[in-house]
Amino acid sequence: MSKLKIEKAASKVRRAPLKVTIDGSVADDLELMCEWSENDSSYLVNILLGFAIAQSDDFQKYKAERPSAPAHPRDAARSSSPAAPKPQPAAVVPSERGPNA
Repeated sequence: MSKLKIEKAASKVRRAPLKVTIDGSVADDLELMCEWSENDSSYLVNILLGFAIAQSDDFQKYKAERPSAPAHPRDAARSSSPAAPKPQPAAVVPSERGPNA
């Protein structure tokens, strides 16, 4: 089994929104881990999820056996939908100082 390594103050990662609810005791431990490691929670959740995913032999086997597919099926569905109307440019508001300003 590999070890989990958390670098101190290394919170610079690409982020994607993830809507989840974390149970109370896990949230408490995550907050404490943020304090201890001097990292933000987004970074730690990313590290912890990456570690857990890498440790799941069944999932890694499933992932390796899957045929090549788009990384994000939702993105493919969005691209097939009609384009949204483009917003109109904002109207220019004349200066409050008057035309000689």
